[in-house]
Amino acid sequence: MRIAVGGIHIECSTYNPVLNEESDFRVLRGEGLLESPYFAFLRDYDAEFMPTIHARAIAGGPVSRATYEAFKSEFLERLKPLLPLDGLYLAMHGAMYVDGMEDAEGDWISAARALVGEDCTVSASYDLHGNVTQRIIDALDVYSTYRTAPHIDVEETMRRSVSMLVRSLKTGVKPLVLWAPIPVVLPGERTSTVDEPARSLYAILPEIDAIDGVWDASLMVGYVWADEPRATAAAIMTGTDRAVLEREAIRLAQAYWDAREDFIFGCETGSVEECVARAIASPTAPVVLAESGDNPTGGGVGDRADVLAELISRNATGVVFAGIADREATEACYAAGVGRELELSVGASLDTQGSKPVIGRFIVKFLHETSDPSDRQAVVSLGGIDLVLSAKRRPYHHITDFTRLGLDPHAAKIIVVKSGYLSPELAPIANPNLMALSEGVVDQFVERLPRLRKQHPTYPFDKDFAFEPQVFLSARSPQA
Repeated sequence: MRIAVGGIHIECSTYNPVLNEESDFRVLRGEGLLESPYFAFLRDYDAEFMPTIHARAIAGGPVSRATYEAFKSEFLERLKPLLPLDGLYLAMHGAMYVDGMEDAEGDWISAARALVGEDCTVSASYDLHGNVTQRIIDALDVYSTYRTAPHIDVEETMRRSVSMLVRSLKTGVKPLVLWAPIPVVLPGERTSTVDEPARSLYAILPEIDAIDGVWDASLMVGYVWADEPRATAAAIMTGTDRAVLEREAIRLAQAYWDAREDFIFGCETGSVEECVARAIASPTAPVVLAESGDNPTGGGVGDRADVLAELISRNATGVVFAGIADREATEACYAAGVGRELELSVGASLDTQGSKPVIGRFIVKFLHETSDPSDRQAVVSLGGIDLVLSAKRRPYHHITDFTRLGLDPHAAKIIVVKSGYLSPELAPIANPNLMALSEGVVDQFVERLPRLRKQHPTYPFDKDFAFEPQVFLSARSPQA
């Protein structure tokens, strides 16, 4: 069995003004793809996997058209010499937005289908915060998506997708794919699978998988910060029994719709001012305060200084703030050196219209040693606040993200991160966890953001409308 592997993986807020360029992606090419830890699991399958290119970046703004076209061209150029193929596995995210192009995954996947031909079996794995269209479904034979948020089943999902592909090729059985769109699109922070009702809804999926005629059941939350028509939840099924798949897709879609008003934030929330006041007054520590509206892993810019300004105004102490993306301020720290005091303008360096910078005199405490200028990080202090500055947008989700910078999150009174729901490493130490419903391009109050392209009606933008699930079959399906 000759199976090609490739894809592109990014989540893009259409409200984010900062374009993603080629330098923002981590790119695996050729044999480097198969040798990477990300794809190491492929060695467990009795098939010949043939690498192309896989480009991956943290969430952000739209991908520049030139960058996307370059990646797509390289993918197709690497794919073409491998023909004919038995299968193609695409490791995708599903919420990519390309400057000037809607349904970018539809463009990528349909171009791949056109090249590999109708006889090749194509499988895709997605993030549950991706968006789907009929064009995407029509190009696929196999589909699976994450079942956890925060995402702790990435490899498990990729394995499901590849296992179904190998199963189809070995047995000669061609599965069919169908889907039922659900006119609901909510933030991931309200649909975490750690909390109800998402926890129970996602617990249903393995039970559906066990039904004869079903190979995989997927439930898409969708990506709310993409202002495009495809932004919606969906139930998607892969299997062999059309009647069973339709029944289960309708049942799952109806269950999600019925629960739409029950989705709530899984932690204490409030305005920036409220959360900072609660954090300062908390008798327990460390308080982990998540600045949700500027979360870079959700598509935020990562450079807002709103929370920093509020902490300073309230003379907060014992604070570790990780971090704010500001290349110029970071470079100034490296030029000055550890121990030097200097005046810095911090924040609002990428999205100059979104927020205001904080200007103050900071002491440089730590400089991360790196040969890569884009990986530079500086720790500066102002009063009782230790602030991490970075040359590029980045999250701080792991304990080592702090300790490698000389910071001890366990000893802090308040930890501030630009995040929504907390990562699996930060959540256990939060005492308590507060989420500031701050402004930004990934605003949790999605109704505050412009809706120019999303479908009407869609919950929660529209409340008073009826819905009855409908099933749409892939054009590839044998029973279509």
